[in-house]
Order: sequence, then C-alpha cells, then structure tokens
Amino acid sequence: MNLQRRFLIAVPYAWLLLLFFVPFVIVLKIALSNIALAIPPYEPTLSWSEGWSGLVAFFRQLDFDNFVFLTQDSLYWKAYLSSLQIAFFSTLLTLLVGFPVALGMANAPERWRPMLMLMIILPFWTSFLIRIYSWMGILNQEGLLNQLLLWVGVIDDPLKMINTNFAVYIGIVYTYLPFMVLPIYATLEKLNPALLEAAQDLGCNRTQSFWLVTVPLSKPGVIAGCFLVFIPALGEFVIPSLLGGSQTLMIGKVLWEEFFSNRDWPVASAVAIVLLLILIIPIILFQRNEQKQREAEA
Repeated sequence: MNLQRRFLIAVPYAWLLLLFFVPFVIVLKIALSNIALAIPPYEPTLSWSEGWSGLVAFFRQLDFDNFVFLTQDSLYWKAYLSSLQIAFFSTLLTLLVGFPVALGMANAPERWRPMLMLMIILPFWTSFLIRIYSWMGILNQEGLLNQLLLWVGVIDDPLKMINTNFAVYIGIVYTYLPFMVLPIYATLEKLNPALLEAAQDLGCNRTQSFWLVTVPLSKPGVIAGCFLVFIPALGEFVIPSLLGGSQTLMIGKVLWEEFFSNRDWPVASAVAIVLLLILIIPIILFQRNEQKQREAEA
C-alpha cells in the first residue's frame, strides 16, 4: 500500500519535472546567454566532449545582462504594465458577465442545466482562430455591429472598434468567459437553498441574502475563475495581434517579435522568465495565505 501511495505521488511530480521544470531550466539557460549569429542563435553552448573544464567555462560565460537590459528599455516594463492592466480589467469584465450567467444556470431547473452547460462549452467546438476572425468581421467599420447601429440610427458614421483596446477586451471576455462561468457554476450548484431561506427568515431581503450568503460561498469558484482568465490573458498574443493591431502593447506580442522578428532568443527568454515569475509568485503567496487561514480556523 505504501508503494502504491509513493507511485501515485511520483506521477504528478514526474509530470511537472518533465513538462515544467526541465523546459524552465532550458529557457533560463538561454536567458543567461548572449545573442549570436549562429544556429542556435545564442552562446555559449554546452559541449560534454570538453569535460569538466568545458563545463566550468560554460557556466562562467552565463550572465544576467539580458535581465538588466529589460529594466533599462522602457518598452518591456510598459508592455508588462499594459498587459497587467488589460488582463486585470478583462478578468473583471469577465466576472461581471460570467457571475450572472453562472447564477442563472445554478437556479435553472435541473432538466435545463445540461443544455445550458452545452451552450457554454459549444464555442470550444469551433477553431479559436475562426472565432477571432469572426469578431474582426463584426467589429470592423463595415461589419455587422456598425451596420446594425447605423440601421437603428444610434450613430451617423461607423465607429472605429477594430484595432483598439476595446476590441481586445471584447475578444478576451468572449474567449475566456467559459473559464469563468464553469467554476462559479460548480460552486453555486452545491449551494444549499436552505441557507438563503434561513437568511430571509432572519430578516434579509433577496439582495441582502445574495451579498451575505451567495457571494461569500461562491468565493472558491470566483477565485478559480479569475485565475483561469487572468493567467492566459496576461500572456495573450493572438487576440491583441488580430483585434488590437499595432497600437496594443502586450508582452505576448513583444515576446513573439523578439523570438521571430529580431531573432533575439536570450532577451525573449528573459522576457518569458519574468512573465512566469509575475504569474507564479502571486499564486504561491495566495496559496500560503489560504493555508494559514485554514490552519487558523482549525
């Protein structure tokens, strides 16, 4: 039995080792290298044929110059701040849209819930790129949305919506809405209706019982949904490239340009390492805070 437990524990750790830690070490090594006009486009490279002296010389050539360069060029920290801003407000907008949807699904009759769940996950059956390209057709100046507003008489001239941050927010909210709805729905579905009835018996109206009972008990789903939206939105590349255009500055676009346009793999790897730290450190701090709260309650 003890051997089985060790095996079950070893499987996820082996998975993390192969698919996270090893690639992280490789990217970190490239980030500590220097750009070179060669294949691969960085130096130094490790050669085991030179023995111990070659290994020592290899590590001596590694440095943190690329990380220092990120702090000196305003493009990178502006891209990080812009990405954090867009990811934060996109997550907030997704929460404002997704919470009522999840609440409506949880309060719907049980026979309708599978169909509502299917409607939420149905967009995943279509290619991600096709869905983004469809929004390009909807938001451009000759698109469906402008034509509808002109026909209704709300506007006199077509609005410029494509190649703006507005289009980026629309694309992110639309794309990641299921990642917000599903965790919140899973939490609200388990909510005991008797708690709401008890709150109303104690003098709370529906609004008060919602804020005092439903919202606090939905906290785990809200936190999970916010993480599932914020993390991929921070490093998003396709949506700002297609809907935001050249004026939208996000770190995912900078990362792609450094890798493929400038062919500066060391700087691009440094950008990726910093982005990973921005994502991992808050998650670790949050988990430690949650663990301390559970220990205090116990």
